[in-house]
Amino acid sequence: MYMDPTQHIESLNTVTWAPQIETLFSCFGSRDSVLIMMDPDPDAIGAALAFKRLLWHKVAAVSIGIIRPIRRLNNLAMVRLLRLPLVLLENERTIEADKFVLVDGQPSHNDFFSRFHFTAVIDHHPQNATIEAAYVDVRPNYGATSTILTQYLRAAQIVPSQTLATALLYGIKTDTRNFERHTLVEDVDAFRYLFEFADHNILEKIEISDLSLADTKFFHKAFIRKHVVKDRIFTYLDDVPSSDILVEVAEFLLKIHDINWSIVSGIYQGNLIVCVRNAGHRKDAGRLVRRAFGAIGCAGGHESMARAEIPLERLHAIIGDLSSTSIEMFVRRRLSPFKKY
Repeated sequence: MYMDPTQHIESLNTVTWAPQIETLFSCFGSRDSVLIMMDPDPDAIGAALAFKRLLWHKVAAVSIGIIRPIRRLNNLAMVRLLRLPLVLLENERTIEADKFVLVDGQPSHNDFFSRFHFTAVIDHHPQNATIEAAYVDVRPNYGATSTILTQYLRAAQIVPSQTLATALLYGIKTDTRNFERHTLVEDVDAFRYLFEFADHNILEKIEISDLSLADTKFFHKAFIRKHVVKDRIFTYLDDVPSSDILVEVAEFLLKIHDINWSIVSGIYQGNLIVCVRNAGHRKDAGRLVRRAFGAIGCAGGHESMARAEIPLERLHAIIGDLSSTSIEMFVRRRLSPFKKY
């Protein structure tokens, strides 16, 4: 089933939602072993936990798998304090499940995802490729996938546990940047609903776990290596211990006066990762990175935030030399404000 992303769905109208819930449940049987997959960030984690709760007592087993280790301190604190049962997926040969679910992402967003046939895909990122799945719900107008899953829980008349409510609430807060990014009334409604069930002491502890002392060297390097073109600031950080540090630096650089775009790149696990953030209206970071890198890697995102991942072997075939200078210039040229597509 495909749900029109332009369709406005009243979050409190469970009668309207009933057919969608029944269609989703019909995709699973009582003997199924289900693996919910995601690229771990707070929104994805909250959505995955909610999907697992939806399938409780409806299938034989449900597990949640992440495609990369969690290294961002806020997210590590979230997993530790909420005691979340996440499994790192080393490779597809070690995965045993009857059916696969993808939340807060699409098969085209990562090479690892593209190897699987998914029974259900639920996401809020813009769709840039056909999704082959029995059940597809993609709503790019929503601020968070956690909002969509909160609506599913309410339609199924499931009251979230304190742990689940806290995870969903944090997912909505992070992906809407505390409602400063594109947000619908449905996001606000889901937040208000979850607020009374969440553990706000744990939520506060998660939110203040931002950086380690070791991370500060990357901010120092970012300022040394910065290059400004019109209202865009570029910086390349070479090898990084986690792609999350690129996100932290990109969001920090966006706070600089007269900067409307921050583009931070680095090498992580054999890929060039490019994180893009922007401020203001009439800008589309997702479209920008798809045009710049979509033909050579995984690229996409929202109007205000986007990401590209390019395998180094593909990059080498394009630019040859993989020196810091060559990679830095490659990113600048591809995302130059003067480049015409």
